[in-house]
Amino acid sequence: MDRGTEVGTTPSRGAGNGTADHTAVGRIPLAVVLVDRGGLVSHWSTGARRLFGTPKEDAVGRLAADLLPVSGALPEDDDAAPYGAYAAYDGLGPGLETSLDGRLAYPAAGRARLSADDGDRIDVLWWAYPLVGPGRERLLVLAADAAALRLGDQGDPAHPDGHPVAGAGIERIAPGFALHTDFPGAEELARRLPEILPSMSVGESARIVAQVLELGYPVLEFSQNDRVPVTPDWGVPRRAERKARRARAARAAASGEPVPQDDQDEGTDLEYVAVRERLEFLNEVSGRIGTSLDLAQTILEVSRAVVPRFTDVAGTYLREQVVAGEGFHDGVPDTTTMWHRVALEHTDEPGRWDDVVPVGEAMPFPAHTPFFQCMTTGEPVLVPRISEQMGHMIAAQFEKRDIRPLITGRSMLVVPLKARNVVLGFMILLRHPERIEFNDMDRVTGAELAARAGLVLDNARMYTYQESVAETLQESMLPHIAPRMAGCDIATRYLPGTLLGRVGGDWFDSVKLPGSRTALVVGDVMGHGLNSAAMMGQLRTAVQTMAALDLPPAQLLRNLDDLAQRLGDTYLATCLYAVYDPIAGELEIANAGHIPPVLVHAGDGRSELLDLPTGAPIGVGGVPFESVRVRVTPGDRLVMCTDGLVEVRGEDIGVGLATLCESAAHPAASMDDACDTIIRSLNTRGGRKDDVALLMARLNGIEPEDVAEWRLALDPVEVGRARAVVREQLHAWDLGGLTDNAELMVGELVTNAVRHAHSRRIELRLVRGDTLLCEVADDDHTLPTLLSAGPADECGRGLRVVSTLAREWGASRTGAGKSVRFELTLPRRR
Repeated sequence: MDRGTEVGTTPSRGAGNGTADHTAVGRIPLAVVLVDRGGLVSHWSTGARRLFGTPKEDAVGRLAADLLPVSGALPEDDDAAPYGAYAAYDGLGPGLETSLDGRLAYPAAGRARLSADDGDRIDVLWWAYPLVGPGRERLLVLAADAAALRLGDQGDPAHPDGHPVAGAGIERIAPGFALHTDFPGAEELARRLPEILPSMSVGESARIVAQVLELGYPVLEFSQNDRVPVTPDWGVPRRAERKARRARAARAAASGEPVPQDDQDEGTDLEYVAVRERLEFLNEVSGRIGTSLDLAQTILEVSRAVVPRFTDVAGTYLREQVVAGEGFHDGVPDTTTMWHRVALEHTDEPGRWDDVVPVGEAMPFPAHTPFFQCMTTGEPVLVPRISEQMGHMIAAQFEKRDIRPLITGRSMLVVPLKARNVVLGFMILLRHPERIEFNDMDRVTGAELAARAGLVLDNARMYTYQESVAETLQESMLPHIAPRMAGCDIATRYLPGTLLGRVGGDWFDSVKLPGSRTALVVGDVMGHGLNSAAMMGQLRTAVQTMAALDLPPAQLLRNLDDLAQRLGDTYLATCLYAVYDPIAGELEIANAGHIPPVLVHAGDGRSELLDLPTGAPIGVGGVPFESVRVRVTPGDRLVMCTDGLVEVRGEDIGVGLATLCESAAHPAASMDDACDTIIRSLNTRGGRKDDVALLMARLNGIEPEDVAEWRLALDPVEVGRARAVVREQLHAWDLGGLTDNAELMVGELVTNAVRHAHSRRIELRLVRGDTLLCEVADDDHTLPTLLSAGPADECGRGLRVVSTLAREWGASRTGAGKSVRFELTLPRRR
């Protein structure tokens, strides 16, 4: 900032002196001065040395008030004539001394006269910006010599010949901005600004040029994104003169005399300037909020948009349901309504407000407070100054915390945040006691600001609510899979789509089958939205139902395709269905247009895409499906996923499949870690829009010594034999504590099988795994039913006994008949 720190500026047209309009563009070197908390100069730029004539080594460490032009008055004498009407004005607000001694905590600007060593007087423009932070610097002061702005006989600095350009006109170069073409380079300047500052848009450059050429305001650029928010209003007379003019106008009106034209014009100019400033402020705030549909980000944008330009403290409160992303009744809030403090921005020293009014606190507000009045009426509430009594009343809401030192004596404006006449929350705006109080115009400005902020917050709230509904719907349709099944461990992951409402049709599932087998399923309904999700729910239910019938994989997909045809031809789906037999060490897999699974071999860590017949998607109709049997060994891992994980727009899917194989083979401490490794490897490539379903199964197998099988004849005598072999096997497995219940239930199941079987033998199997599984299979296809047996009934009590004693029981059809099973919990090993 020491070298080349300049301000582009033009004077106001005519300056109210009746002269012809002129437009000038100049570049003024700035003096940059930093003042520490003791009022001493800590930085003195080269521009400051040139402007004030004091070397840096003599300036640093001295009182800033001794070096800077603290007086705001410009004497109205002949020497000021070259400045035209500007010599009668002192700029905005108080003099620079009020900023130097710390009495102002907000940006200020003005104009002062400096006497140089050679007797000349320099017309100085100054800007003062209070600094907030842990450092020792308290104030940034910028100053510039206004001599380059002199017009008339001095010549136009932008036009060396001193003659204005004729043929002034208006040319529209961007929506909402009009440029005077007095200056022939206006259009070129607007076009070239984006080349000089690449982050600037054409519209922004047009706005800056319009301000410089049309309004006569300087534009200070500290960065490519932020503009200094204070500019000297050179066209506004000093306060004493304004007051005198208003007094003359009042006296004229009281006596019936006509109001002087100059006083009428002055009042009109003041009103125009004030309205213009507020419109500019509202326009700027509107551009800074609503850049995101994230509720938390929107809340921060709204709070930071008003501090420090409009207020010094901004606290934002929202309804509890808004924060939670829930719906609520449109009725008027009451004293039981909970309000969450979601943001607090201020210009005080860091941490001053954090302990007293922490963000995240929820509280109701009683009826006698201005906050309750604001949220029930939906109108702003203005408190010019918070009295001791009101400060005590407000502080009573904060248990064990004294908020009075923070609020007493400050001006307060409470504005509602509402949309569609519903109050979502409110903002508490406070100004420092040294700052001008909020007035009626501020009330109107605050209400307009709150109305715009309320709409933005409501959009973010509705986005959050819809996103929550979509996620809830998706989660309700996805199964909660047990991490351990017979002979295998399972881990799953689901990632929703990256856009709002992208409720997808991806799903995964696992189904317990007879013979200690497990069905593993991954599917993907093409498309997105609620219709796809509904279709997914129907297909998933159908798969579970048909899996319970123990249909072979190819036959199951055939039936699923027929069902999809009956549901309609609008949607297609892909599906991968695998049945794992841990005893036989075998996978049987069928594919319906899905990407192939990956098998990671436990022995050498090698991974491969299984070569399966691709098949057509579910819903095409009339296409055969084939199944493939794959031998597996204990410890192998099967990885099944949807194409959203491996497919990226503009990239060959083979790249994603290769990455899937590589990441699946990466060693991991657990199944969850293995899933996370795959997600990290494939989800960081960018461009993913689709949802993702991932299922990984570690195929542990069941050792032969943990399986015992017997064949029984169709003879009632076999019931006793079945009890005996079960008792013997359980003692061999050191499970004698389960003998009594196991014998009783095996006897009931074998009795039913002997009674209802036809010509084939009965099969009895015990499997020791995470539980003790007992299965009895016969050739009868009629499934047993749980009945309520009366006192005189001879049948119906067997399954009641099994249901009471077993941890879990069930029956399912098989290709040869049916299978009835029960499970018992194993005792804990010591």
